[in-house]
Amino acid sequence: MLKRIVAMPPKSYLCRKCIDMKNNIIIVLVCLLLSSIATAQEFNDFFSDKTLRVDYIFSGNQDKQYISLDELSQLPSWAGRRHNLSDLPLKGNGEIEMKDKKTGTIIYRTSFSTLFLEWLTTDEAKSISKGFENTYLLPYPLLAVDIKVSLKDSRGNVTTSLTHTVDPTDILIHKRGTDDIAPHRYIIKNGTPEDCIDVVILGEGYTKNELDTFYIDAQKACENILSYEPFKSFKNKFNFIAVASESKDSGVSTPGKGIWKNTIFNSHFNTFYSDRYLTTRQVKAIHNVIADIPYEHIIILANTKKYGGGGIYNSFTLTTAHHESFLPVVVHEFGHSFAGLADEYFYEQDVFSDTYPFDVEPWEQNITTLVNFEEKWKDMLPDNIPIPTAPNSKEPYKIGVYEGGGYSAKGIYRPAFNCRMRTNNATTFCPVCQRAIKRMIIQTNKKRKNL
Repeated sequence: MLKRIVAMPPKSYLCRKCIDMKNNIIIVLVCLLLSSIATAQEFNDFFSDKTLRVDYIFSGNQDKQYISLDELSQLPSWAGRRHNLSDLPLKGNGEIEMKDKKTGTIIYRTSFSTLFLEWLTTDEAKSISKGFENTYLLPYPLLAVDIKVSLKDSRGNVTTSLTHTVDPTDILIHKRGTDDIAPHRYIIKNGTPEDCIDVVILGEGYTKNELDTFYIDAQKACENILSYEPFKSFKNKFNFIAVASESKDSGVSTPGKGIWKNTIFNSHFNTFYSDRYLTTRQVKAIHNVIADIPYEHIIILANTKKYGGGGIYNSFTLTTAHHESFLPVVVHEFGHSFAGLADEYFYEQDVFSDTYPFDVEPWEQNITTLVNFEEKWKDMLPDNIPIPTAPNSKEPYKIGVYEGGGYSAKGIYRPAFNCRMRTNNATTFCPVCQRAIKRMIIQTNKKRKNL
């Protein structure tokens, strides 16, 4: 029997190799430790475990826009991210930047969309000016900070901005959430606000006698969202809280039919004269109801059988609860508000270049103009996939570059033939949307472990 002889390297070589390997391991461990320490220090050095709620009024018309500070509030706890504080989770069409006033160091950034910027694209905005409420949650600073809020147009250019100083000891900062806790139930609770992403579900147009129905509807919405990937895989990273927000009237307003209801958030259909667009401009009222509950994301269920809804990134999801398409619609709208996903549907023969200019790349992750496709899902394409890709209804979730999306039949491209962001009959998010949602979950998760 032949014995295999393996040539051994000199002993000195082995020693050096072992030493180098040992040193590399030590370096990696030290870096991880320092990273962990830096993460903790970054939050604790600049912030306390409270929330600074900032209310703004965005106003103006197509020619000129303005930002006004409305009110500052202090909430009892902070439910947002505690790492990656100076990173921007997503570009959005609005941005908030917080700097330590003494050093000028950026200590927190976030982004958003707003109903105001949507309204600016309407014909009405050509002739009159309007104001819109907007509310954002920031970690509460230990020392004075400068906060800059900016609005951008469809090309990503800043159209207006406001910088203001906040002194955390200011006696006029309204302390909210210290009493009169709103009736609520945890539908699912996987940990503390420090550990999990907290989503509140509110009711709109539910009377006192209909609150049991609301809790059932909230349970359905929660279970359905968590049945979709990647939410399903990260189920243990979420808390869902149902808040019993009571209205005097049952149902919601439908101005197109002359119906106006007295509801807690004054929501209505016919937003921007679109029959199915259901929104509210009473944003402060929403946040006032949940001031004493840790939260990051907001879902509002409307007590009506009429079809409709709306979702605004880093603002809220609002959808009808008793239409037959309730469950797929609430998932679709949450895709907007949670992850900033764009609509992938379009209107045949229509080209809306005013919504998405064809010579710039949209900030949403699931549509592209191909101007800078490398920053989108080019890395996910299989080999030899043509760009653009021919539609294939037999493989609706195959990744490609399909023309038609963002309300335009031409010039805008989507990742799949079908997706939850395109139609109600889609059974899942396409792979590109799933990646975008997963990135947001990981980016905003409180702790890095177990991800």
